[in-house]
Amino acid sequence: MPVSEEDLRLYRRDLHQIPELALEEFDTHDYLLNKIQSWKKDFMTIRQVDELPTALLVKFSGTNPQKTIGYRSDIDALPVSEQTGLPFESIRDGVMHACGHDVHMSLALGLAKYFSEYQPKDNLIIFFQPAEESKSGGKLAVDLQLFEGEWCPDEFYGIHDQPNLPAGTLSTLDGTLFAGTAELRVTVHGQGGHAAYPHLVKDPIVISSELIMMLQTIVSRDVDPIEGGVVSIGMISGGFTNNVIPDTVNFAGTVRSMTKVGLDAMTTRIQQIVDGIALANDVKIDVSLETGSYLPVENNPKLAKNLISFMKNNESIAFEEATPAMTGEDFGYILQHIPGVMLWLGVNDNHSLHSGKLNIDEAALWPGFNALKDFIIWRMSQGE
Repeated sequence: MPVSEEDLRLYRRDLHQIPELALEEFDTHDYLLNKIQSWKKDFMTIRQVDELPTALLVKFSGTNPQKTIGYRSDIDALPVSEQTGLPFESIRDGVMHACGHDVHMSLALGLAKYFSEYQPKDNLIIFFQPAEESKSGGKLAVDLQLFEGEWCPDEFYGIHDQPNLPAGTLSTLDGTLFAGTAELRVTVHGQGGHAAYPHLVKDPIVISSELIMMLQTIVSRDVDPIEGGVVSIGMISGGFTNNVIPDTVNFAGTVRSMTKVGLDAMTTRIQQIVDGIALANDVKIDVSLETGSYLPVENNPKLAKNLISFMKNNESIAFEEATPAMTGEDFGYILQHIPGVMLWLGVNDNHSLHSGKLNIDEAALWPGFNALKDFIIWRMSQGE
C-alpha cells in the first residue's frame, strides 16, 4: 500500500504548522509541490498557474479513459489565533487552519500518492485551490479558464470537515448542501457633533441601530419560513468617546440563503431597506453586497445519488445522510459550471469550525482517505 495512516497524519501536522491566508499560500504550495514532484510518473502532469501562483493542479492520465474525474482541496487558512496547545500548532501568529483545510489537503495528497503508484483507469485531476475562505479562489480559477480542454473534469468532488460528526463518517445529500452567501458592508454617513445637542446632528449610531434592527425583519417577514435564511451582523464600529456623536458608523455582516433566487431576493430587500432609512433620516448610506462567488453548494442529484448508493452499500464506510447547512463554500461556484458533489467528513470535536480551539480527531484521516479512494476507483469502473 503506497499510502499509510502515518503518511496522512504527517502531512496534516506539517501543513497545520504553516497556515497562510488567501492568495498568500506560498509555503503551503511549495510543500505540496515538493511532495507531488517526488512521486512524479510519466502519466502525471503537474500544472502551475502564473495568474494564480499558489494554485496547483495534478493530472493523472488514465489507462483507458472514458471521462475525467476532478477532486478539489482548498489550501488557505483563517486569521485566527490558535489556542490548542498542540505540539504541532501554528507557527504563524494569528493564523490557523481553523476550518480544517490541513485535513482536506492531507487527503488530497494521499490520493495523489496512491494514484501515482496505481495509474487510474479514467483521467483524474486533483486541484489544490487557494483562497476559499476569502477572495473567491474557486471563482478565480473558473474565470481564469483553468478547467478547459484536457483540464476540464466531467465531474468534481470535494470534502469539508464537520466537527459534529464522528471521526471518519462521510455525509452528504442529493440536493443543496451549503448556502449561498453575500458579504454585507455598510457605512452610515451622518453629521456629528456634541452629544448634548442631538437636535443639531444626524446621529449615525441611532440610524445604524435602526437599520440593523430592520435588517433582522428580512428573515422573519420577507423569507418563506420553509426556505429560511440568515442576516447576521458581525462587526460594528463608530465613535471615539462618550460625549461626541460621530460622523460615520461602519458595520458588516453576512447574508445567506439555500438558493440563488432566495439570496438575490434578500439582497434586493436589503437595498430597499437601506434606501428607505437613508431617505427617512436625510443621510447617505453606502452599502456593498458582494455576491456571485459563494453560491449555494448544489450537489448534482444524479452524481450524489450514485455516490450515496456506493457509500451506503460499502460496509467499510460509515455514512450518514446530511441535512442542509448555512455554511458557505466557494466550491458552489465551481459546481455552477461543472457538476459534482461535496461531502462532510466527520472530525469529532466539540469546538466549532473557525474556532481557535478546533482540534480535529486524526482518526478521521484514514477512513476518509479510503472512502474517497475506493469511491473514485469504483466510479471509474462504471464507464460513462
